[in-house]
Amino acid sequence: MGSTITRVEAAGRQIVLVGTAHVSRESVEEVRRLIGEEKPDRVCVELDAGRHATLARESGWQSLDVVKVLREGKGFLLLANMVLSSFQKRLGLDLGVKPGEEMITAIRAAEELGIPWTLADRDIQVTLRRAWARSSFWGKNKMMASMLSSVLTSEKPSAEEIEKLKDKDAVQGMMEELADYLPAVKEVLIDERDRYLAAKIHAAPGSKILAVVGAGHVPGIAARITRLAESGEDGDLSAIETVPPKGWASRLVPWVIPALIVLLFGLGFLKSGWKLSLDMALKWLLANGGLAALGSLAALAHPLTILVAFVGAPIATLNPFIGIGLFTGIVEAFLRKPRVEDFETLSSDVASLRGFYRNRVTRILLVFFLSSLGGSIGNFIAIPWITALLGG
Repeated sequence: MGSTITRVEAAGRQIVLVGTAHVSRESVEEVRRLIGEEKPDRVCVELDAGRHATLARESGWQSLDVVKVLREGKGFLLLANMVLSSFQKRLGLDLGVKPGEEMITAIRAAEELGIPWTLADRDIQVTLRRAWARSSFWGKNKMMASMLSSVLTSEKPSAEEIEKLKDKDAVQGMMEELADYLPAVKEVLIDERDRYLAAKIHAAPGSKILAVVGAGHVPGIAARITRLAESGEDGDLSAIETVPPKGWASRLVPWVIPALIVLLFGLGFLKSGWKLSLDMALKWLLANGGLAALGSLAALAHPLTILVAFVGAPIATLNPFIGIGLFTGIVEAFLRKPRVEDFETLSSDVASLRGFYRNRVTRILLVFFLSSLGGSIGNFIAIPWITALLGG
């Protein structure tokens, strides 16, 4: 089964939407053939500038400064990006196709024929940050658990199953399942990107446009392009091109746990003096620091990093502007500085759990994430534990 093709007539222009399965060999081969047969005035692809740069050159990861990423508070975003790459990479290796190869093939085919091309997708960092910002606390945990499970699983769909993804009913079923599981993420990853891609494709110059996009986006893009053509609107995207600022509630939430812990210690001191307060502090250290250290150990961190996690997690908890993951990640990067070969093999190492642990760059991110996760779980255990001491 080849790529799905949908033709949309929009104000005297023809827009040809080519829906692909992203890691399908058939999609890659058919994209090149269709561009040669259709001879469009312009080719649009579902890529942003950052992903295009990474796909177009093998050394795309070599300029990565993982410590800078952690300091800028983008550790979770980078890890999410790599986990998503891991999932597609594993599928691609299984089928002998590089993730995004059909998009690069479309660009190269256009260049060979002298056809201009357009990167039509929204910046992946904006997409991930909006998805993260729109998710609740539990939604964030479900998102990370879902992504990490894609790394831990060894199950891979067959080439036939990949091709079935291009069937409209199967795609719609996936969309509905995603909407039920994480409605906010579904809106950002699918609905907003349908809107963004449609506006960019509709705005592309030429009487005949060929757009290469994921099969799941085709129905939404086609419907939106038709509405844009009928309404004469310009498809303003300003509302979805940036990350919305945090509301007062979101800014207040990080202070809740530090304030609650300080309050509990204060109540302990008022009730029984320093003895109870110190007992509460010890249990908090064991729960919060212990689980942060356990998370670091699970990431096979350096022994000194594990010690930093144990001692630093309770301190980091009291300051909502920093997290234990920042300290453990930087310490791990200092003690086990990534080597040249780690950057050279990064794109292939993310395809397996063993690779995540073997590569020092991804190991740092695992230390960052698992120590942060351990510290967070420790807080939820510690608070009821020390609260119970007040009633003792």
